[in-house]
Amino acid sequence: MDPNRRTATLTFVGMAALAYAGSARAAYPERSVRMVVPYPAGGATDIIGRLLAQRLSAVFKQPLVVENRPGVSGNMGAREVAKAAADGHTLLMGALSSHAAMATLTGARAGYDLLKDFVSIQVVGEVPMVFVVHPSFPAETFGQLVAYARANPGKVSYASGGAGAPHRMTAELFRIQAGLEMLHVPYKGSAPAITDLMGGQVNMMADTVPSALPFIKAGKLRALAVTTSRRVQTLPEVPTVAEAGGPPWKDFDVSIFYGLLAPAGTPTEVLHRLNAEVAKIMRDSEIQKSLQENGVNVLTPQTLSNANERLSREVARWSKVITTAGIKPDD
Repeated sequence: MDPNRRTATLTFVGMAALAYAGSARAAYPERSVRMVVPYPAGGATDIIGRLLAQRLSAVFKQPLVVENRPGVSGNMGAREVAKAAADGHTLLMGALSSHAAMATLTGARAGYDLLKDFVSIQVVGEVPMVFVVHPSFPAETFGQLVAYARANPGKVSYASGGAGAPHRMTAELFRIQAGLEMLHVPYKGSAPAITDLMGGQVNMMADTVPSALPFIKAGKLRALAVTTSRRVQTLPEVPTVAEAGGPPWKDFDVSIFYGLLAPAGTPTEVLHRLNAEVAKIMRDSEIQKSLQENGVNVLTPQTLSNANERLSREVARWSKVITTAGIKPDD
């Protein structure tokens, strides 16, 4: 073949390939997108997911279908997405902190590796925790709680929604930092745990602010401290752990982070588009108001790199707590 004709042919093929790739990128999504929420309907993860799905569907001009796939503390739905085609048409709306703990705790039984099988698209919000006690408990402040637990080793009981639940992780981090001996009482979910706390069967609990707020306002629970570095808007009179506990607690900062994830191997251009579109949605004042009304603090949109760094930090943090405390999947 004439060298000039060969060069022209190769150039044409290359340009055609680039044009095809560009059209493929522009076409995403080519069909409906499935967003898996690995928890029951009505919780923070579900609320965030449905708000995102509604807006993304309008932007993409394709249906974005939310499917609740609860089971095994979020592992069932996460496992399903990890094994899905990495083309951007199956996404996971996850509670990053809970997934980090459960994936670490259950190991190979989880059926996926959070850091190897997923890529974080965007971290969209956080829900703060609050330490609460039964009104009859002899501690009016967080400092008094620490002093009482130290003076009565093994006698202070704390409830949680299970081994890898954020209530357990937050309480364990507190217990480890304070060097306390306390009794863990696990429940199958936070609802029965907080019910028994109000009934006086257990002494204390670290619960999400949205869950505990109505009972705090009704006087059925006493709030001692919120777990974030700043006070919470809905509980302005409740100090942070750092404020209530003094200098040793200055770095105590715990929230449940929520984010959108995709299977590892999803095309970079798809991830960047999703990252950008979700960022636009999270800057919308109506979305921010809706989430704040449900107890979710909206975070500043992040780059793909920053979103994945956050996921790695969550895994590292809760892995250390699990190892230090010697927590087992069935605890």
